[in-house]
Amino acid sequence: MRNLTKVMSLTLVGLSDHPLTMNGLFVLFLLIYLMTLITNLLIFFLVLTDYHLHNPMYFFLANLAFLDICYSSVTTPKMLFDLVTKIGLISIPACIAQVFFYISFADSEIFLLSAMSYDRYIAICHPLHYKRIMSWRVCANMSSLVWVAGCSLSLVHTLFLLRLSFCGPTSVHNFFCDLPHLYQITCTDPFVNIVAMFSTGASLGLGAFLLTFLPYVYIFSTIFRIRSKTGKIKAFSTCSSHLTVVFIFYGSFIFIYFVPSSSNMFNLNKLFTVISALINPLLNPLIYSLRNKDLMEALMRSYYHLKLIQISF
Repeated sequence: MRNLTKVMSLTLVGLSDHPLTMNGLFVLFLLIYLMTLITNLLIFFLVLTDYHLHNPMYFFLANLAFLDICYSSVTTPKMLFDLVTKIGLISIPACIAQVFFYISFADSEIFLLSAMSYDRYIAICHPLHYKRIMSWRVCANMSSLVWVAGCSLSLVHTLFLLRLSFCGPTSVHNFFCDLPHLYQITCTDPFVNIVAMFSTGASLGLGAFLLTFLPYVYIFSTIFRIRSKTGKIKAFSTCSSHLTVVFIFYGSFIFIYFVPSSSNMFNLNKLFTVISALINPLLNPLIYSLRNKDLMEALMRSYYHLKLIQISF
């Protein structure tokens, strides 16, 4: 029979309970997290300081870099701390706060990817009207809407989460607090929460999917009408990085939230959770920077500028 004594803290099981494996994971994930911070901060400050990058595409890319920093920082520092201390305890209020910020940043990134699709649609299908349509005011309004929508949807899930109580078992089979795992251990009937999660997830997923991929129907149609092969390659290269990020992001989230969980799927679910929470925020800047000539040129300009400053001193 389940223990009905209300608990005030939960135990994050993490990725492994073997000491040597935990030490190895700590080193690996610490390096990944540091690389995530460095690469995303680099893109953010390059876009902020280099006037050659002051256009809507890089404005949204800077937003993505900042989101990835926040998104990764919600879960990774706590996971690294638990790998060192090997305790894994988290209070209920801290757990709920982690859920709120994790969903908020994840939903914001979904909407941001849709905004970036619209930006690429205007740039390729209506290049002569691009500056007029994608004005700084429009970009700022779209960015604000992305953040507000992400926080609002996260607040809905968090308020529903407050109705749940936890009385045992207290083990969360993940390295951070996430809705599906919390619903498995609550002693309150989570039916309403599950319905809310799947209904908002399905509507958000379908809406974001349409907003993200429908512009590409028109983009590819426009690209195929370009006569020169060089023109086609150049047009496709402007959106290939965004498409790569979208497929990786959606693929990991679909598996985490829409593939039924079972005892046999725990390890695979953890793997996709690691990809979503740790690897994606690192891949995004690498995909954009390595395949983007403007960013590499901005990086070289910043390097030479810093070198000249050092020589002058």
